[in-house]
Amino acid sequence: MAGARRRTAIGRTTVALGAAGTIAFAPIAGALPVIAQEASAALDPVTIRIGANQGFTRVEFAGIVGSRARVRREGQSVIVRIGSTAAPDVSRLKVDPPPGVEKVETRSALDATELVVTLAEGAEARSGSADGAVWLNLYPAGSTAAAVTQVSPVPAGGAVPVTATRTDQQVTLKFDWAAPVGAAIFRRGTAVWIVFDTAARMDLRKATDLGTGREVRWAVGPDYTAMRISVPEGQAVTAAGAGVGWSVTIGGAPGAATGVDVSRDDATDASIVARMAGATKSIWLTDPMVGDRFAAVTALAPGKGVGDRRSSIDVTLLPTAQGLAVETPTDDLTIGVEGDLVTLTRPGGLLLSPPSNVLDPAAPAEDPGPVKAPFPSLILADWGDAGPEGFAVRYRKLQDAAARETIASTDNPRTPIEARMALTRFLVGNGLGFEAIGVVNALIARTPAMQGEPEVRGLRGAARASIGRVEEAIIDFSAGSLAGDPATRVWQGYLASEQGDWAAARTAFAAGAPVIDQFPPVWRARFGAAHAMAALETGDLAAARALLDYSFSQNAPAADQLTARLVQARLFELDGQTDRALAVYRAIGRAPLDGIATPAKLGVIKIELAKGTMTPVDAAAQLEQLKWRWRGDSTELAVIRTLGDLYLSQGHYREALDTLRGAGKRLGNLPGAVELQSDLQNAFRAMFLDGAADGLQPIQALALFYDFRDLTPVGADGDEMVRRLARRLIDVDLLDQAAELLKHQVDERLEGVAKAQVATNLATVYLMDRQAEKALQAIWASRTTLLPTALNAERRALEARALMDLGRYDHALETLADDQSPAARDVRAEIFWKQENWAGAAALYEARLGERFRDTATALTADEESRVIRAGVGYSLARDAASLARLSRNYGPFEAGSRSGPALRIALDGLDGMEGVASAQDFAGLTAAADTFTGWVTQMKAQLKERAGGKNSPPRA
Repeated sequence: MAGARRRTAIGRTTVALGAAGTIAFAPIAGALPVIAQEASAALDPVTIRIGANQGFTRVEFAGIVGSRARVRREGQSVIVRIGSTAAPDVSRLKVDPPPGVEKVETRSALDATELVVTLAEGAEARSGSADGAVWLNLYPAGSTAAAVTQVSPVPAGGAVPVTATRTDQQVTLKFDWAAPVGAAIFRRGTAVWIVFDTAARMDLRKATDLGTGREVRWAVGPDYTAMRISVPEGQAVTAAGAGVGWSVTIGGAPGAATGVDVSRDDATDASIVARMAGATKSIWLTDPMVGDRFAAVTALAPGKGVGDRRSSIDVTLLPTAQGLAVETPTDDLTIGVEGDLVTLTRPGGLLLSPPSNVLDPAAPAEDPGPVKAPFPSLILADWGDAGPEGFAVRYRKLQDAAARETIASTDNPRTPIEARMALTRFLVGNGLGFEAIGVVNALIARTPAMQGEPEVRGLRGAARASIGRVEEAIIDFSAGSLAGDPATRVWQGYLASEQGDWAAARTAFAAGAPVIDQFPPVWRARFGAAHAMAALETGDLAAARALLDYSFSQNAPAADQLTARLVQARLFELDGQTDRALAVYRAIGRAPLDGIATPAKLGVIKIELAKGTMTPVDAAAQLEQLKWRWRGDSTELAVIRTLGDLYLSQGHYREALDTLRGAGKRLGNLPGAVELQSDLQNAFRAMFLDGAADGLQPIQALALFYDFRDLTPVGADGDEMVRRLARRLIDVDLLDQAAELLKHQVDERLEGVAKAQVATNLATVYLMDRQAEKALQAIWASRTTLLPTALNAERRALEARALMDLGRYDHALETLADDQSPAARDVRAEIFWKQENWAGAAALYEARLGERFRDTATALTADEESRVIRAGVGYSLARDAASLARLSRNYGPFEAGSRSGPALRIALDGLDGMEGVASAQDFAGLTAAADTFTGWVTQMKAQLKERAGGKNSPPRA
């Protein structure tokens, strides 16, 4: 044979194969193969070496071509694919097959030769790569090694013990399986994944201390176990197989993973092939935090992985510490695991770049991304263009470029931000506002100075506006770096319109008018409709019509066209075309979009209520439903105001106040909330100042006032409300409640003269309730200088009356001094009566009647009758016959029409009807009937009611 040479080996003969390759035989000592090596000569392109012992036979494929052989399993056959069309001479293997092998054949394949080894029943084979060669171990049936492969790797009890050893910088997790298992270990985003090819429970009782920022979750599939550990970015992960267990280290110095050879295969359909010794299976997983699908390919120890990221259009291989991790934007990628070969392909093949570049670890082809707009807050129409490759591919390219830029910025804060901004533009252009906000927020978190970058603030503001975060968008567009940007003014007009600030919206839209046509059509339609509504609300109907025509001309999506139709219906309504407006409102109200349907339904209710085709009760019921259907903006404010007005018109005051106040607490930052608060204050004022609540029972009015007392206005109006309500309570003898209201005014709200006035009323109520001590406290605690003379006199009389009620007569008289006001004389008469100064008391009672006896046509009042009776009794007890005769002569004519005729007659008859000396006990019944206290209470009630009749009514005697 040409080029043949002879070599000596132990026990067998080496046969030269020339250009096709060589085959050598050697014994295997012990459990580990020891293959005879040619130290003096280089290996042929394909060198097949065979060694054997009693346990198994090893076949190695070495050389430049042989070391790249691929092994796969098909049923009972093991197929070794050798990348050479020149078939090696394996006649000795065919003639004398190893134990456990039925036959060995060769066959031609495209650009390769395949060696087919058919195993006997019960035989087993394993493959791998080591020392620059691919090896195949063949085990006969019944051998110990073959039996070991059947041992369950799950420990007794069904759970795999996991222990954690932590230091300051790293944590090591050790998984103690009962037999070798395949594993895939890698980082994906902010998590480390550990995937095993066997289903088993994880016993984490000794793995609780993982350190700050690390949280572990695990799940069991039908034939695998997956564990996800939250790990902050920047922490390395390494893995090592130790016996039947695995150890995973997180943190510390990163290690370079090797051992997986990745190449392309164009033999049939274009595919990617990874040569990974001991590959076991592919497992598809779903990331619970991201929601996407990816695959892990497990492999047996020793550890082997992919050192860097490898990307093609259809497939991305992530860096791994062990095994493979595969991402794909497609849904038809297939991953085949055959022996040491892992094949990734799609029906019809993968989309691969030219062979010289495929899966080059260098960065994928750069996509410049959407170009920067002329203005920081401007959105360009071509930003949403997905390109010829489709949305997913372009998105992934822009995302990868942004990720590389983010990693680079860790070491250099001055790293450009163009890739991240390009990704943000793409997301904003495609309406992905939440994703765009996430990119910008991550950029600002890494480099806080970026908050001053105009485009950063402008794009985040646009993204926030697009998803309805109005307040946050307003903050972004208020940044000083965006001052003078006309596109920002357009956004500010749109946001002002969303909040119902129509005047501000018109001003801002006018300032940004020159750049509106540079926005995409969908945004031009939205801006046109918002501007038209602002024009309507500010009374410019002509401008509203022109802006609506502009909005309709943009051929916007259906939802935006309905928004413009809503404005059009409002225009019809203002034009007096209520039937047309009603028809449009009803049509829009059927839309499955609450943000549009709710204001349309409100329009229907208002029109039908005004036309009388809907009752207030039905309208209120529908408005109650709308109140909960759409919340948080000017639409809810409009619903609330309409419902509140409707409740007020029906006399449902509590429902009205509850409705108006409930919205005011949540929507106080909206421009329309000012009018809502005004409605609330006006309703409360109408009830307790203008008399709208006079139809309620006093106790109901009191309960309503207490529930909404925070609405009491500051100043004279609020004080007058309290006085009026207190007067109503006094009318029905709810004196404690009235006193509580007045005392709150005195203690918390008033000063000076106003405080003295209300304290005087409070003292009056206390005296009516026979609480003299509290009356004195109210008078004394509100003393001040420069009070009106009439008020001073009233307070002096009340103080004396309180002292009298406490039995301090002399002190009371000192308080009155020489005061001759009617109130003072009444109190002085009471004191004299209690002191049994009958002559003095009678003279004062008669003096208080004045010239009343001259009007005989008018019957005496109860108070006047009491004074006549007490005067007559007093003169009788004082034995003043002349005064009694005068009194009887003056007031005798009133006996016939008096309320207390017998008592009045006896008091006026006096001494003539008595035998012997009269005493006070003889007249006890008469004086009880002539109770001046009741008359005083009646007089005070009338006086308080008179004061409540006008805010500025002066105090009266």
